[in-house]
Amino acid sequence: MTDTAMAATALGKRFGRRGSWALRDCAFRLPTGRVCAVVGPNGAGKSTLLALAAGLLAPSEGSVTVLGTDPASARARVGYVAQDKPLYPQLTVAETLLVGADLNPARWDAVIAERIVSAGELNPKARIRTLSGGQRTRVALALALGKRPELLLLDEPMADLDPLARHELMGTLMAQAAQHGTTIVMSSHVVAELEDSCDHLLLIGGGGVRLAGEIDELLAAHARVSAPTESTETGELDAHTIVESRVTGRQLTALLRPSGPLAESWRPTAPTLEDLVLAYLRNPQAASLTPAHPAEAAA
Repeated sequence: MTDTAMAATALGKRFGRRGSWALRDCAFRLPTGRVCAVVGPNGAGKSTLLALAAGLLAPSEGSVTVLGTDPASARARVGYVAQDKPLYPQLTVAETLLVGADLNPARWDAVIAERIVSAGELNPKARIRTLSGGQRTRVALALALGKRPELLLLDEPMADLDPLARHELMGTLMAQAAQHGTTIVMSSHVVAELEDSCDHLLLIGGGGVRLAGEIDELLAAHARVSAPTESTETGELDAHTIVESRVTGRQLTALLRPSGPLAESWRPTAPTLEDLVLAYLRNPQAASLTPAHPAEAAA
């Protein structure tokens, strides 16, 4: 048993001998039992990270461990749903679930797999090739959850679903995490949707991990402050780690990591997860805050 679901050390992935790096020098640790949001812009390396953890890609440098071992050794305990949801198009829905049961005889949970499929009112005799994108997503999630994984990796799982289906399946995922202690790692562009369901964050930008940790702790480490520009002393911001600052009219606002007491002229408010993510993505030069930077994490 291990208390670490995923961990990376100096992890990098390069496509081709002279190609660009999709990930470089990534380091983080994800404890077990968490629901982790992986966020970042297109091309940041989110899908690459999940494929490395699933054992579908090999690192070009560094290492990634899954459930205390290498991804290939952990594969039986890991569920993975890729963006394109690859399924056998000629099989029916029922046949697809039978394949899942045959491939996972020791762990297969037919009840939860069939519940996810039936909630979408899918015809068991319908062939996969005739299904809509959202319906294929539902079948792929049924396969992944039916495996009863200890770690569930989901790459943009809800993109093809309507809001009602997203809400229903998110509830199913949260119930799985609560009942079985499943660790869920889920990439998404809809940050506001993740804030109510996730308790851990990996923010990836420019091929590296910009933020990593418990969401409550990351939010507590930051403050959004504002003050009239005329009341702001020169260099006052420089005493703190500035993530983003802007002046609008006579008002200065900033998102920062305080390194001490804030000046009396500032009016601090707690940032939202979306505030945090957008500020770091808009300012790639802002200093990262990850377990790989212990001095900053303690600040």
